[in-house]
Amino acid sequence: MAKRDYYQVLGVERSASEGEIKKAFRKLARELHPDVNAHDPEAEEKFKEAAEAYEVLSDTGRRQTYDRFGHDGLRSGGFTPGGGFGSIQDIFDSLFGGGDPFGGFGGGPAAGADIGAVVEISLEDVLEDQTRELSFEAVVACERCRGNGAEPGTPIETCPKCEGSGQIREVSRSIFGQVVRAMPCDRCGGDGRIPETPCERCGGAGRVSESRTWEVDIPAGIEDGQRVRIAGAGHVGEPGGRQGDLYVEIRIETDERFARQGTELIARAEVPVTTAIVGGEVFVPTLDGEVAVEVPAGTQHGETTVLNARGLPPLRGGRRGDEHVVFELVVPTGLDDEQREAAERLAESLQRQPSPRR
Repeated sequence: MAKRDYYQVLGVERSASEGEIKKAFRKLARELHPDVNAHDPEAEEKFKEAAEAYEVLSDTGRRQTYDRFGHDGLRSGGFTPGGGFGSIQDIFDSLFGGGDPFGGFGGGPAAGADIGAVVEISLEDVLEDQTRELSFEAVVACERCRGNGAEPGTPIETCPKCEGSGQIREVSRSIFGQVVRAMPCDRCGGDGRIPETPCERCGGAGRVSESRTWEVDIPAGIEDGQRVRIAGAGHVGEPGGRQGDLYVEIRIETDERFARQGTELIARAEVPVTTAIVGGEVFVPTLDGEVAVEVPAGTQHGETTVLNARGLPPLRGGRRGDEHVVFELVVPTGLDDEQREAAERLAESLQRQPSPRR
């Protein structure tokens, strides 16, 4: 499969500055992070594609080679973009010295990861604001120790390894050469302090995983695949770190009666041939229940009529869209002798009349 243009992947112009490229990747990293898109099996590959583009375009020499010779030029120079990436953490370690776009690219307490969830609603539910109760697993602060990791009533000491800073520094080599990076202390987990007696419930981590319940407000007019963001409802971060968010993707159940185009609906109505000839009415489904629709005499197959304000509301409020009804003529089968004779007399009579111009 051919690789996409790196500038297109990051969504920047070919004249973009180094700062614009970094800003674009940080934005993509948040949107494509697999923790946010747990429902998307391709999320990790999309994330790696963005990281590969950043790996090349953030390096002056490689960017010049790519601008002149494209992907072939990079390969002929012996460089394989993303070749050493085995996991998402490898990308963070190589590109940002162990940082994470959710935690500010290194330094300071790590923010909690976001959570992705899915809620299904019916097409009728789109007419009005909805509330759905959602259950999910989340990392939360331990109630027993209130997040400090110590058994209640026991002291907390300064970490002897990092001397209370919560970080240790390590020199390593990356694709950019020698990098000095600050890493959370593996002894205290970046807190700078360690409990003398770890909490019995969380084992000293200060955090536990448990089931949470949240009421999600879904606005009227939402479309299939759109997401609702609930700030601060994700995983809890390290002490002092920002709590993650909850992203709820809305799935709208398929309704065989309608096709949707934004706020407009399209429905089909079966019309007997005799009704199409002499006129009459048929019943048509709408989101408010069946309604009678007039069929003018001489209606042709595929003609349409419009039911005003029978569609869906726009997302930010306003007049409902319309419902477009497509007439589909139904030809009867299995006629008895009497019905066939009547049909033949009608056909003979119509043949004697000039065809009307429509």
